[in-house]
Amino acid sequence: MIYFDNAATGGFKPRAVTDAADNVLRYLSANPGRSGHRLSLAGAEIVYGTRSALAETFNCNPDRVIFTKNCTEALNYAIFGSLVEGGHVITTAYEHNSVLRPLHALKNRGLISLDVIFPDRETPIEKLIEEKITPATYMIVTTSVSNVTGELLPIDRIGKVAKEHNLLYLVDGAQGGGHIQVDIKSLGISYLALAGHKGLYGIMGSGALLINDDADLSPVIFGGTGSESFNLNQPESYPERLESGTLNLPAIAALGEGVRFIKSNLNSFANHLISSTSTLIDGLKRIPKIECFSSPNPAGIVAFLHKNIESTQLADILNEKFDVAVRGGLHCAPLMHKHLKTDKCGLVRVSLAVQNSSRETAYFLSSLSKICQQSSKSF
Repeated sequence: MIYFDNAATGGFKPRAVTDAADNVLRYLSANPGRSGHRLSLAGAEIVYGTRSALAETFNCNPDRVIFTKNCTEALNYAIFGSLVEGGHVITTAYEHNSVLRPLHALKNRGLISLDVIFPDRETPIEKLIEEKITPATYMIVTTSVSNVTGELLPIDRIGKVAKEHNLLYLVDGAQGGGHIQVDIKSLGISYLALAGHKGLYGIMGSGALLINDDADLSPVIFGGTGSESFNLNQPESYPERLESGTLNLPAIAALGEGVRFIKSNLNSFANHLISSTSTLIDGLKRIPKIECFSSPNPAGIVAFLHKNIESTQLADILNEKFDVAVRGGLHCAPLMHKHLKTDKCGLVRVSLAVQNSSRETAYFLSSLSKICQQSSKSF
């Protein structure tokens, strides 16, 4: 099968990544940092090695790298842990439900007020955000890259607005992590949430929340940390403050190798994906009845629709008849679809990795052309 669904989860893993997970499962089945024997200590070294790799890549303190099971959990930690009751939060229509749902949960409980900024061609989004800031505003939340279209948000300029107004800035790095350079200190980012299993080449079950030195969070999960065991309160120091219970050591080991792999290749991979998405978009424009919603981007995301075939049906045809994996429908970003006026039909999303070949892209475009030349009833 040709795998073009890398924005959902990366389909290609370096050998070092799979070996790291396998080695832990085979030879290191000990709880990291919970005991003093050599297996536990070896696990703790792996955990710290991955913290350090993430800290070096995104420029933060290793102790402020918090491991989670995915980006959604990381975002929830940041949103609920930073809550200021009666405060005001600003977000955008680009956001995934992993941002929108926790924010709306707080709003529906009467704990915060919320403004959602829709894009405007005439005004930069950071200006639209700044116009909504009130004395009660305490946080801005945006994605780094749209998971629907691959559009990059100007997190540098939004971070500048946040810094000028002394606001927290939470960035959803699910699609940006591993694809674009993100330096949380220079960009004024308070919290960066990451998915380990996408652009960072880790495996499912891995994620992280990176916290800048000038930001703090209250814990939302309480429990054993392997430290201060006589203290009935959660430890104050990071990372124990936010990490309770046994960590997913196989996934963390794999993530460490994935981060090391991407760190030395990020720029070349980004350029490759910009070129690959450009080729794909040019090909889509030559196919009748196809409307494309993406521009070339380093995240490898291209979204389009067929004017006569529902996006989910088209994805099914590509899967069943041509052995191509893409995603159709609404991509957990309802307000973005509302903005694009695709909330009724959805979009087909092709998401490439650098390992996808030009031959695969050509085959996909040929397959799509065949579909467009025939009635959908033929399939």
